[in-house]
Amino acid sequence: MIIYSCHGAAKQVTGSCHLITCNDRRVLIDCGLYQGNEETERANAEPFGFDPASIDVLLLTHAHLDHCGRIPLLVRQGFRGRILATAATRELARVVMLDSAGIQEEDARRAQRSNRQGKSVAPPLYTLDDALHALDFFGPDVGYDETAQVADGIRARFLDAGHILGSASILLDLDDGKQQRSMLFSGDLGNPGRPILRDPTPAPTADYVVMESTYGDRPHRSVPDSIEEMYQAIRDTVTRRGNVVIPTFALERTQEILYYLHRGIRDGAIPPHVQVFLDSPMAISATEIFRRHPECFDKDFLDELQHGDPFAMPGLHFTRETSESMAINNIEGGAIILAGSGMCNGGRVRHHLKHNLWRERSSVVFVGYAAEGTLARRIIDGAPTVRVFNEEITVRAKIWTINGFSAHADQPSLLAWLGDAPRRKVFLVHGEYVRGMRVMEDVLTARGVTCQLPGLHEPIKID
Repeated sequence: MIIYSCHGAAKQVTGSCHLITCNDRRVLIDCGLYQGNEETERANAEPFGFDPASIDVLLLTHAHLDHCGRIPLLVRQGFRGRILATAATRELARVVMLDSAGIQEEDARRAQRSNRQGKSVAPPLYTLDDALHALDFFGPDVGYDETAQVADGIRARFLDAGHILGSASILLDLDDGKQQRSMLFSGDLGNPGRPILRDPTPAPTADYVVMESTYGDRPHRSVPDSIEEMYQAIRDTVTRRGNVVIPTFALERTQEILYYLHRGIRDGAIPPHVQVFLDSPMAISATEIFRRHPECFDKDFLDELQHGDPFAMPGLHFTRETSESMAINNIEGGAIILAGSGMCNGGRVRHHLKHNLWRERSSVVFVGYAAEGTLARRIIDGAPTVRVFNEEITVRAKIWTINGFSAHADQPSLLAWLGDAPRRKVFLVHGEYVRGMRVMEDVLTARGVTCQLPGLHEPIKID
């Protein structure tokens, strides 16, 4: 018997976690953190819905926090199997999990310092030691288009998902002794036509598909239009003698924005005297990892690498140290500040928002997805004030939202990736229930595709 169950990103966007049981072997695909408001994030401390010690193998599609962020907790609670991923994903996951553990430890210390009522303070979900221990279970690395024998009756093939460096869709061949079935997990799919990574590999033949639906309800704006709008936001803000704050995801989005800033300064679309600060230790480390993995790059980008560093530009500063980050806030104008996290729920970007949101001459430019309940989403939705570090900040800065930079496939690209091959069923996950999943379900159903939106921890027989 083959059983599939969804233990995260079920009728919501974050926390991706899927379980396949076949021949009494249990294979997990992803183990991510829930991200959003406090209520959403409380789910991270709740039971997984399965016994971590019972999992034989974990297959990791990519290194974003909502796909790998609970792996240290999984290990802490008894997982002792193998973790298989591409080499680039393994390297990036190390950076992401250690960063997450550090933030959780610091948030717990901050909560303890501000505790004036003697109430018990929740400990961090996991520690730096837990994250380091989790790294011991990674390996061996799996290359694109390689097939790995995962367990008895279970084989996995990793396909380029084009989402971030090392990202993969995973095709499982399942044989329980009575029937053979194939099941494809999309992971997060990238937008085709990006400047750094290759386009996603189209979905191969598979009986069942578990597909993300983050932007299942709409197309993205064109990339050239998005680039020009970002340049316009920068020119407009520099003219007002303000700063531009760009909340960025450390993996892929940061590198892509650096690439476009490099081009904009080179071609005169951005004033040459601006200072650009990459204020994210994780993004700095990720940029270094990018340079080590040309096997993931688009051919045109590989060609550019032969003629120089496409991420470099005059006035670029990498700020790893906390003191360097704090010094940026002494600059009142002419700075472009890239800082994580993209949803503004953690990281150094919150400090820069605290110092710039109230300034009319500054701008905040959002270039990625913001889940419901996050600080980024509240700002995008037009909140007149927002709470940052327990201080109410008036929003006077100009807010720009440019969705053409998304690392996620839009609706037309999702449909093109899935193709017209017959499927027994498509399971829709990783999307807002009303906007992403339900709209995509209606579109696929109109095309004759049988869909299901799995419930959390719901066992589904694969026949």
